[in-house]
Amino acid sequence: MSKTNVQWLLASRPQGMPSTDNFQRNEAVVPELGDRQVLVRVVYLSLDPTNRIWMNEADSYLPAIPLGGVMRGGAIGFVEESMNPTFAVGDLVQGLLGWQQFYLSATGKDLTKLPNLPIPLDAHFGLLAHIGFTAYFGLLDIGQPQEGETLVVSAAAGAVGSLTGQIGKIKGCRVVGIAGSDDKCKWLTEELGFDAAVNYRKGDLQTQLKAACPKGIDIYFENVGGATLEAVLALINDNARIPLCGMISQYNSETAEPGPRNLASLVMHRGMMKGFIVLDYAPRFAEAAKELITWYATGKLKYRTDIVQGIDNAPGALLKLFNGTNTGKLLVEVSSPK
Repeated sequence: MSKTNVQWLLASRPQGMPSTDNFQRNEAVVPELGDRQVLVRVVYLSLDPTNRIWMNEADSYLPAIPLGGVMRGGAIGFVEESMNPTFAVGDLVQGLLGWQQFYLSATGKDLTKLPNLPIPLDAHFGLLAHIGFTAYFGLLDIGQPQEGETLVVSAAAGAVGSLTGQIGKIKGCRVVGIAGSDDKCKWLTEELGFDAAVNYRKGDLQTQLKAACPKGIDIYFENVGGATLEAVLALINDNARIPLCGMISQYNSETAEPGPRNLASLVMHRGMMKGFIVLDYAPRFAEAAKELITWYATGKLKYRTDIVQGIDNAPGALLKLFNGTNTGKLLVEVSSPK
């Protein structure tokens, strides 16, 4: 019997904050497989701030999603059927499988077979993949942390930020997180081992950071942009490093946000600010995975997933990234992980 595939299509471009109206639910029949094709049952769909960038009309580091196309999204799943000798039924694979229950690969070249690792299935997103690798390479390659330095992480209770801060502690830094609620700040300090955390919604951020960073800021892992970046730039030390991972405060702006007014601080302090895309580090992913799994296995690194049940809830779940109601890695459980 043929399978029915529930999909979410991009129906319109968001103007400002995305809404569920930007998506259209679709049901399609899964066709019979042809030569070298692979059918994947999606298990976990990753929801990320970059989803909002992909919804724009303009290309980014990937082409824009066409209107009427399946919403792009990274996911993992199990091979359900295979006409490709490289993949067997039951193999765990990862790729841009999209917002749908089943993904049909034409050649298998767009799938990565995942090894059998001693980690929970959701750790392939909560600890590894683009989340863990972004934290690892952004901090270690660009931030270059040294023991005794002060590291500040914005969006610190998010998937990338929470790992970044913990890696900073492993490397001997004093770590200060910026988050949007007292509960998130408490999680960072009491469970993840951050030295301090500030709630940007409570009082002047620069004043709070100055109190939390009495020796200034050596590394700032940037996930937010805007006023947060300006507050940090006022407190950087000589030779500070700022890895630019994301600028989530800008993604839903209908008009261009004014840049920080104090970029000259980079000149005065000989600071360095560098953007990066984790895909650039693909040849070194195995190196990062080995370290991250070791730290996790020895109790030095923790992760948290925020899992929403069912593909029908994907559009609404995406909004959690922008209203601050998620903690850790946001996933949609599309089908059973067993």
